[in-house]
Amino acid sequence: MTIATTPEKAAAKSAKATKATATRQPRQRDPEVTRARILEAAKKEFAKLGLDGARVEAIAARAKSNKRMIYHYFGSKENLFLEVLEDVYADIRSAEQKLDLDHLSPEDAIAALVTHTWNHYLRHPEFLNLVSNENLHKARHVKKSARFMELHQNFTSMLQRILDRGVASGAFRSGIDPRQLHITMAGISYYYLTNRFTSGLIFDFDFMEKEALDARLAFNIDTVLRTIRK
Repeated sequence: MTIATTPEKAAAKSAKATKATATRQPRQRDPEVTRARILEAAKKEFAKLGLDGARVEAIAARAKSNKRMIYHYFGSKENLFLEVLEDVYADIRSAEQKLDLDHLSPEDAIAALVTHTWNHYLRHPEFLNLVSNENLHKARHVKKSARFMELHQNFTSMLQRILDRGVASGAFRSGIDPRQLHITMAGISYYYLTNRFTSGLIFDFDFMEKEALDARLAFNIDTVLRTIRK
């Protein structure tokens, strides 16, 4: 005797079989997504603990991955640290290119660049920590990176164009080294933020209050412009 199967039962049976098949099939990995997830996790771990303190196991856990995948994609913890450094420098350099400074007056272009540097440091404190850590290692990782050097080639020429326009307009004095200018622009923001805790105790105010941050940015812009004005 044959028992008739209703359409509803047949559909349910088919759906169950499809689900079982899907469960048995291996999940397909997206290499780019996996690499990006590992890099983001590593950036947080290295920024918090430095190269020496960070552990591959912790990075894998944060990335919801495993140690084997990290070594597969990056080869070693030091190679992963280097790629993190390359990425954070690429972020700030590419953001600078989007400012379109050539269409601003020389003074406004410098003010925009000082403001951008300040805001980038505020929004990405991990950048400051990673740079500080690599300096503790005497830049031994980025020395091996062709990408790192390429990232900074256009930056100096961009500053030089602004300075040249300022000299031509009579706003800036001549003979300013764009490398020295950049060191000053970065340094006055970098020092304030990386030393905010100890300096806050010394000078008895909260360096991260909005009024203090606004006052510092205005001071930075004025300081840089006074340095280069004619």
